[in-house]
Amino acid sequence: AVSCGSPDGTSGAERPSVCPLPASQTEHTGRNGRPLVREASPETSPAAKKRKYSRKEKEAISQAMCQRRKERDARRREQEQEKERKRALAKMLKAQRPGECQKYITAVLDPALLQVEGGGQILSALQAANYSCVVESQAVPCSISWRRKVVSCQVEEGDKWTEEPNVLVLLHLEEFLSMIHNYKQEAQGCTEGHKETLESYVVHVMEKIPGKILALAVVGVENYFRPLRVQPKKKLHQAAASGKQEEKQGKQRKREVKGSGLEITRMDVEEAMIDLQLCQKVQVNLFESCEELGEFATMFTKAVAEAPFKREREKTGFSFYLDKKWCGGVKVDPSGKGLLEVWKRQIQQFNRVSSEMAEAIVSAYPSPQLLVQAYSRCSSEQEREDMLANILVHRGEGVTATARRVGPELSRRIYLQMTSHDPDLYLD
Repeated sequence: AVSCGSPDGTSGAERPSVCPLPASQTEHTGRNGRPLVREASPETSPAAKKRKYSRKEKEAISQAMCQRRKERDARRREQEQEKERKRALAKMLKAQRPGECQKYITAVLDPALLQVEGGGQILSALQAANYSCVVESQAVPCSISWRRKVVSCQVEEGDKWTEEPNVLVLLHLEEFLSMIHNYKQEAQGCTEGHKETLESYVVHVMEKIPGKILALAVVGVENYFRPLRVQPKKKLHQAAASGKQEEKQGKQRKREVKGSGLEITRMDVEEAMIDLQLCQKVQVNLFESCEELGEFATMFTKAVAEAPFKREREKTGFSFYLDKKWCGGVKVDPSGKGLLEVWKRQIQQFNRVSSEMAEAIVSAYPSPQLLVQAYSRCSSEQEREDMLANILVHRGEGVTATARRVGPELSRRIYLQMTSHDPDLYLD
């Protein structure tokens, strides 16, 4: 304790007392004299004043914020557009797949087709297969064409309709037989007047629909050539009794055929069809009944619908055929299973190396490292080149089994491939 003198002059020993500290000190100090609350100094007590920006600085800040907002909105729009494009592309690819492409194809039938025999069966068969059908006038009478609803991958374009290149024309039996007869007469050198043949008919049709792929259909040709069925034995007596009447009818039919001038045979029909296919690349499809024609129209429509998908599937990027087993690669497990097959495939990449040759070499040296180690143990260059020459290659089984050797040429090529550092070295 610190004693202080009394006002009357007495000493601190006689009248002990404690000197009172200043109020500010007692309020802000603790037991050990440490300050509890730091007294604010005049320099740090006021809050930091906000900076005042000039008008130009405010405008620059505002422009920068607007620019950032625009960039953010632009990125968001780009992301949304990219999502829309991906969805449209997925929808377009889905529309080409079998099972889905039929929903986007429409068969267009000429009104004249529904007025002839077989046209009604075509419409019924297409509708039964859930194909969309419309009846519109076509450039070629009694024809069927197709149009496709194209789903574009561009969002802003929307859906469009495109015409398919295929056209199927139904010919009347009488008209077809007349063309065959005219072809036969022309082949025999009879050129009296200009009579229409199959080839001239196709040329005339292609002038109306240039760039299209034409196909013809005819119903009843087989029935025209089919002979009379053999009657059962029970009706033989009735046939004998009415023989005279039938003989008269037969003579009448022959007179009608001769009068029409359509004395043609199966050979005449086949020759005319082959000539048309070779010269004009147009095929004629013959059917015995209208039901078969309806089934064919359904299959034809399905083929037209699936054509884009099949064309894209066949675009492999190679001008030659790749075997699926060969180009599919080899799956290698983490345990190393499959590496032996990879090593075998690598050897098969050499020209004139069969699967049996590669199998023989792999059996002798199961890995490239073992082969390189074997090369390192050879004493001369010639010994390394001929190291694989005497490996036996077995082919076939049983009595047809044969054996041959790898040979020095392949042994040399494999050695150069495994040891050479020249990337431009020609191995073959």
